[in-house]
Amino acid sequence: MVVDYLAQQEVDRIFGALADATRRDILVRSMNASHSVSALARHYEMSFAAVQKHVAVLERAALVTKQRHGREQIVASNAATLRRAAALLDAYGELWTNRATQIAGILTDEEGDTK
Repeated sequence: MVVDYLAQQEVDRIFGALADATRRDILVRSMNASHSVSALARHYEMSFAAVQKHVAVLERAALVTKQRHGREQIVASNAATLRRAAALLDAYGELWTNRATQIAGILTDEEGDTK
């Protein structure tokens, strides 16, 4: 069952975090390499504090981790959470493909019955 992949609150946090374009971009950047929050902030036309808040949302969703390195906070993606989210999306895709196939079969049967 699809729900067995992740707890509902975790699903909400992950997809809520991914609903924002800036957070998706931060995630992609952190997947390519680890970055300090200040380095990430240089890429966006918003305050450093706003970028920190975006990173905090991603961190609460366990999509990224932060580690202190001297005075900087280093942001890195969390591959395990990304894999679990991808598995959930795959399960939903399979569920909807199966439902569409069933509907197509019903429609085909009904067309055959009317002829």
